[in-house]
Amino acid sequence: MNNADLLAQNIYDAPPPFWRRHAGVLSALAVFFSTALLTVLAFPPSSVPELAYAFAAPAALWAYRSPSWRLYAGVVLGAQAVAWSVLLSWLHHVTWLGLFLLGPFIGVWVGSWFLAARWLMPRLVGHSALTRISAVFGLAALWVVIEWTRTWVLSGFPWLPLAASQWQRASILQIAAYTGAGGVSFVLIAMNLGFAAYAHRLFFEGAKGLRRRSQEFFAAMFLLIVCLSIHVQETFNRGQFAVPLARVAFVQPNIPQAVKWDPAQAPGILEVLERTTLTAASRRPDVILWPEAVTPLALKGDPGVRNWTESLVRRARAPLVLGSIAIEQPDQPDEAWYNAAFTVTPDSGVVPAYYAKRRLVPFGEFVPLRPLLGWLDKFVPIGGDFQRGIDPAPLLVPVGDNTQALGPLICYEDIFPRLARESAAAGADALLVLTNNGWFGEGGAAYQHAAHSVLRAIETRRPVLRCGNAGWSGWIDEFGAVRAVLQRVQREAETGAVRDVASVNPEDEGTIYFRGSGIAEVTRDHRWAGRQSFYVQHGDWFVLVSAVLAVFGYYAIMFARPTERPEEAAEAS
Repeated sequence: MNNADLLAQNIYDAPPPFWRRHAGVLSALAVFFSTALLTVLAFPPSSVPELAYAFAAPAALWAYRSPSWRLYAGVVLGAQAVAWSVLLSWLHHVTWLGLFLLGPFIGVWVGSWFLAARWLMPRLVGHSALTRISAVFGLAALWVVIEWTRTWVLSGFPWLPLAASQWQRASILQIAAYTGAGGVSFVLIAMNLGFAAYAHRLFFEGAKGLRRRSQEFFAAMFLLIVCLSIHVQETFNRGQFAVPLARVAFVQPNIPQAVKWDPAQAPGILEVLERTTLTAASRRPDVILWPEAVTPLALKGDPGVRNWTESLVRRARAPLVLGSIAIEQPDQPDEAWYNAAFTVTPDSGVVPAYYAKRRLVPFGEFVPLRPLLGWLDKFVPIGGDFQRGIDPAPLLVPVGDNTQALGPLICYEDIFPRLARESAAAGADALLVLTNNGWFGEGGAAYQHAAHSVLRAIETRRPVLRCGNAGWSGWIDEFGAVRAVLQRVQREAETGAVRDVASVNPEDEGTIYFRGSGIAEVTRDHRWAGRQSFYVQHGDWFVLVSAVLAVFGYYAIMFARPTERPEEAAEAS
């Protein structure tokens, strides 16, 4: 046997390389880590929202290769469980048990979409372009439906829909004024599937020339261009249409949760509110905002707190809108507690009409299924179960010679599109979010929460004013642009000394977690005064359309005949 024969025999007898012998495991690990990492980095507080265009692409591409169902399900569900546990990690400040239960649950709920991708993607190969696009759009529509169901599951927790990842990229978000946030999520998922389809065509189907193009990708790109076209049309030269709404003071008292509900700490809390409010009032705002449940005792139900608040407002000489507790029928058998928003004016004091929160926090404001779970306590140690409000009517706040209708959303109500839509339909000139994000520490929760307000502003075409206990406070215009955010920054004085000051300039780099106040000149686009967006008028019509598209996509792939066999498509050149 000559040397050439020996060399050929050694080549054929040599074991395959490590990566080929363990291709299945390596693919699973790559998909697991890439999916989990890209999911986390696509959402705030990360500043890489472009990853939302590709976070699902690795798993979708792997699905084309028909991995075992058990392996695929374990990888994608595990990756989403890990990702959502990280995204919701701020919840440990309230309850570790809640984090360990809710994070994986939401991850698996969202991850169920990937199982549909595992079923569909291998079936796409060999079908006509029209069939593939119909099926891919149906799969993107299924994501929208699954996101919508999160509005209701576990009393509702639609935290961080995919659209929220783009809260700092208003160019893709304008379609939400027509479709709601679901339209943005649809486009992002379509792009993910388009990238996966293009990668499969390039690397696994062996196509050459013009056949290398992926029609699924170009269809998704068309949707993206539609979004950008709407952005240009809606926002071009918008500055000339801005008219003043109010000069608004945002007050962040930054009351720690450890002392907030301690009666012995009440005098100190009132002193903080007085000092920060009078500092803000010295700059002559039209209206002053306090966050959710800011007074240590009930504004309606405790005469002492009411008298103190009215006295402070007279000294400030500006109307105050605040969150506090309302107790109806105190000390009576039918006593009722509400998490509420009030208006207090220098002339009239506390206005009798108040807003009562419509969406309560399970185990925070009430215990669900109390006959079964009555042994559990709320983590907010005041009162019994709170009662739910039903009226979205805005608060009428005097601003100079005018009266502005502000539609309150308390705590996490701004994560529910329906509530903001109802407030806008009820006549709100602007939406007002009063929240207490002090529960969640100084991690990413405040930024994640603020991202929802951007979506609500665009959906309703109403400015959103936000006031948090420790941040995020500021305002967002009708087109989702963050126009002011209250933060503490360092400034160099004329003497050369560096000192901390409060700023509302969103271009500044500082911390939103501090005690202080700031003033912002809030405007509104007069083209939207007294006018409702398409989404406010027609609601979640796009969810229904998405359900129809999902069903149509399923039947399109089930009953359409392939134009070529999968093995022929893989060998095509």
